Amino acid sequence: MKASGLHVLAVDDVPAALEDLCQLLRDAPEIARVTAAGDPLSALRMIRGERFDAVFLDIAMPGLDGLELAALLGKLAEPPVIVFVTAYDEHAVAAFGVGAVDYLLKPVRAERLADALARVGRITPAAEPGSDRPDALAALPVESGGRTRYVRRDDVRFVEAHGDYVRLHTPSGVHPVRMPISRLEEYWADAGFARAHRGYLVALDAVRELRSDSVGGLLAHTDLGDVPVSRRHARELRERLLRAAQRGELSRPEQRT
Repeated sequence: MKASGLHVLAVDDVPAALEDLCQLLRDAPEIARVTAAGDPLSALRMIRGERFDAVFLDIAMPGLDGLELAALLGKLAEPPVIVFVTAYDEHAVAAFGVGAVDYLLKPVRAERLADALARVGRITPAAEPGSDRPDALAALPVESGGRTRYVRRDDVRFVEAHGDYVRLHTPSGVHPVRMPISRLEEYWADAGFARAHRGYLVALDAVRELRSDSVGGLLAHTDLGDVPVSRRHARELRERLLRAAQRGELSRPEQRT
């Protein structure tokens, strides 16, 4: 065991997968000690008996799944940092919603594990006393071609529903993420996003003006294009824009002159 570093718990009900994860963790220079648990209930007992800096957690497990276990851990006075390790990409939003700081897809690559450990290290009490846990949904993971990139919420001008996905419209491009727009609305409503239409969310501080289209409909104009505003959502959007303007929250840094 290394003299100093993180004490982490790895949880997976598949023995081979658990051993692979433990070996990856043991090889990481940031890790001092790795403890393994073959099921969520055993993990819960271990966490109640000793302190872990982080828990690397599978999702699809019998009895108590990883999301349920993470929700329980979030209620502890000093909860460990949660990193999910799973073969399924569709649980990413729920995972970040229960406070995870990263979401790794199996098979885990060493460089992705290093990214996750860097995130863990920045927010563990040993690394930075008194630091706050980050806003877990301030960025969303986008998987493409076996690589993961993170799209910051602050870069998103508007969100467009597209079947089982949403499209995040940002200056760097349009990024598809598999999740329902209604779920994303729940998470981002308090972060300055409003429903403009059944199929659209818009960042309030990205709206430069409201304008009429050629047939009398309403559009929210952003620097990346116009977002349709339905009659159902027009009044609430106007009211939220007015409140944001009164608080001086409508001008993004790149829009200021």
